[in-house]
Amino acid sequence: MTPTREKLVIGTRGSKLALWQSNYIKGLAEEITGLPVELKIIKTTGDKILDVPLNKVGGKGLFTKELEVELMAGTVDLCVHSMKDVPTELPEGLYISATPPRVDPRDALVSGGGYDLVTLPQGARVGTSSLRRIAQVRNLRPDVEIVDVRGNLDTRMRKAEDGEVDVVILASAGITRMGWADRISSYIPTTQMISAVGQGAIGIEIRMDDEFMRELSEKLSDPDTLTCVTAERVVMRRLEGGCQVPIGAYARLDGDVLVMDAMVGSVDGTTIIRDTLEGPAGDPIALGERMVQSLLAKGAHAILEVVRAANDVDGLLNT
Repeated sequence: MTPTREKLVIGTRGSKLALWQSNYIKGLAEEITGLPVELKIIKTTGDKILDVPLNKVGGKGLFTKELEVELMAGTVDLCVHSMKDVPTELPEGLYISATPPRVDPRDALVSGGGYDLVTLPQGARVGTSSLRRIAQVRNLRPDVEIVDVRGNLDTRMRKAEDGEVDVVILASAGITRMGWADRISSYIPTTQMISAVGQGAIGIEIRMDDEFMRELSEKLSDPDTLTCVTAERVVMRRLEGGCQVPIGAYARLDGDVLVMDAMVGSVDGTTIIRDTLEGPAGDPIALGERMVQSLLAKGAHAILEVVRAANDVDGLLNT
């Protein structure tokens, strides 16, 4: 690339995982452009509120909004996000321009006792703040106790390793990226627990009018990952999902065929609506739309209405 500026600035959250992801993109961008790349750490709403479950905080963009303000103001050239944190509706003039190759999208268990979902003792304390995980765990293991766990990745892992809870459920991608894969007790197959939309993928957000960054993004992005994440995000957008709603979607390529699993579940775990569909890899949006129609036909709307109408989120969690 021919440099048209003296440096690039990445907007990032300050967690260890966010910094790992941003430094990864920094290294790639420096190699491609020959420009120095700086990180600007920006604290988001989700980083500031650690004593309240995310589903109770409400709102969208809990981990992205403050970064986007700086991006729109031009104080940063790009923002680096975990794609599972990115709302489907972005501020006008911004878009996700690149997704580097995705890593393992599965959820994983970290446990001092080395448990998996089958060997967990009856009444075990399971740490998670995700309604998607809560719904699927309760469906598989209605006997367990759900404990809300917030904080950075290492803090949540230590709660299980030190015995404060029996296990915590986390995205395996973040643990692996931090070099902590040896602390994973077991991986949860997607046949048991469908991943969050975009889980395992990194997203690069830029201004639409930034031609230099558009050119760079083409070199940073993995087309297969972008195809899969695009299909998944259709499901989240059309069902108006987010961290406040128990929705999962996971797409993968099988040659020229795009295969996707998706779910909507009641928080008490009694009802899980799930389907698997496939379609041509060249039209991920169409596959996403078909999945939405399938889930709605099976009753997803009624489940989501109950979740959204609930005034007592703690009551939902403790059902």
